[in-house]
Amino acid sequence: MTDTATNTKLIQGRTGPWEIVMGLEIHAQVASKAKLFSGAAVGFGAGPNEQVSLVDAGFPGMLPTLNKHCVEQAVRTGLGLRAQINKRSQFDRKNYFYPDLPTGYQISQLYYPIVGEGVVEVEGEDGVFFNVGIERLHLEQDAGKLIHDLSPTESYVDLNRAGTALMEIVSRPDLRTPDEAVAYVKKIRTILIYLGTCDGDMEKGNLRADVNVSVCRAGNYDKFKETGDFSYLGTRCEIKNVNSFRFISQAIQYEARRQIEILEDGGSITQETRLYDPTAGETRSMRSKEEAQDYRYFPDPDLLPLDLEQAWIDDIKASLPELPDDKRKRLMSEYGLSQYDAIVLISEQAKADYFETAAKGRDAKLVSNWVTNEVSARLAADNKDFSDNPLPAAHVAQLVELIETNVISSKIAKEVFDYVWNGEGSPAEVVEKHGLKQVTDTGAIEKAVDDIIAANPDKAAAVAEKPQAIGWFVGQVMKATGGKANPAAVNEILKAKLGL
Repeated sequence: MTDTATNTKLIQGRTGPWEIVMGLEIHAQVASKAKLFSGAAVGFGAGPNEQVSLVDAGFPGMLPTLNKHCVEQAVRTGLGLRAQINKRSQFDRKNYFYPDLPTGYQISQLYYPIVGEGVVEVEGEDGVFFNVGIERLHLEQDAGKLIHDLSPTESYVDLNRAGTALMEIVSRPDLRTPDEAVAYVKKIRTILIYLGTCDGDMEKGNLRADVNVSVCRAGNYDKFKETGDFSYLGTRCEIKNVNSFRFISQAIQYEARRQIEILEDGGSITQETRLYDPTAGETRSMRSKEEAQDYRYFPDPDLLPLDLEQAWIDDIKASLPELPDDKRKRLMSEYGLSQYDAIVLISEQAKADYFETAAKGRDAKLVSNWVTNEVSARLAADNKDFSDNPLPAAHVAQLVELIETNVISSKIAKEVFDYVWNGEGSPAEVVEKHGLKQVTDTGAIEKAVDDIIAANPDKAAAVAEKPQAIGWFVGQVMKATGGKANPAAVNEILKAKLGL
């Protein structure tokens, strides 16, 4: 099956075109030093069961105590998602059995979440923006972890994650392609990192997504949007705990194809929970999809309803940092950057801050190019991000200044950058040490031009008929001057000497 040429939101099946419809549930671990209902520490890398309180272990008589900081982080996130903050919310018990859930229930929020409806503006791969509705954000505690590879006959239980605070961010079914789903998760991740409410580390499981996928006949999604009638959409299947952008895209593509093939063969889709196996590149059935009544939800009797004061919410709102959308617009207006350049820079908060430090008083476009190309490439090669950048922003600013003032050429600047990256000092020091200053002495350049023309009279004569052949002479002059000649001066003198 391939996308149709006229609409990338359509997948062509044997019997006609189909549409994919998706909603995502993003589970983000709250940035907090303690768990949601206990004082046990939260952190990656501790030994098994080293960060477990009696509350987390489900000992009889242990009562949960709500962590105020986690509530504040949820409110900050809701405000960052431009969502409604519910001044009254309630914790419920979601009852189910699992070996790493000692209490036999998870404390979550079903009926009265802390955050209600919001909207997120997402940049698509094609640079076009689209909105994704947020249905809700609720707080809940994580379960523990089962370890199966320490014994051929036994599974071990590690409760370090049990009780860790999670924010579940539930979207509307507004996502239509795998690329849109990935772009949405990236945007949510960026917002959370800017807010400081989740570190977004997907490798450690601190951000993961449940992807709900369904397919319907072409045109039915528009009918759903017009009427709100979910019967126009197909039966959805939920793919649990997908923890990378690549796997999210692959899981959606496989699941959509699987559902289309079943429907075109005359079958029906069973609502179920599935897992994505990245090795096999396929989704597999995990269990039938439970409904709310299957979990026997009821208000947690050990926790009072949560009442928030408007003044406290206002204080949190006043403390919010500049968020990605606002920063993108400001970089475009203040520095004259293109939308594309601004989007690349704001993708990491540290990258945007680095750019702004380097761009003070300099050519912002040139600084942006160095930050997003050379610096980013070196960091990627060293498996580092901008928060671990060893190169001071002042060095990029100085490098750009040397280019602007014609001390070095753009070509030599890359050589200078290599020396600077390898720790040989600032750009100015490297230029002095290695004698890389640009030759601007027109007399020296003229001599090099004269020598090359004299040695190649046939080529010089041919330039009159084929002006683009001047490029060969430019290359020879640059070679003769060790790449240090000012390119503009070289071109100007050559044109005069060759009569162009």
